[in-house]
Amino acid sequence: MIDYKLYISIDTNIRFGKPVINGTRLSVYDVLSWFANGMITEEILGDFPELTENQIKACFAYAADKEHK
Repeated sequence: MIDYKLYISIDTNIRFGKPVINGTRLSVYDVLSWFANGMITEEILGDFPELTENQIKACFAYAADKEHK
């Protein structure tokens, strides 16, 4: 599994302390909800060219880790 800590951070000054992708204001929730609504990786990367596939995978790794705990 990808080490999400390299890509995801929590800062109380950004998005009210929600986990976000480093260097963006995009939250893990945003990415997961796009998938839940039927978007695919290529569509997300097309809409947000500043993102990488590893950052998207990190969102899933973060969610999996939180679910496991």
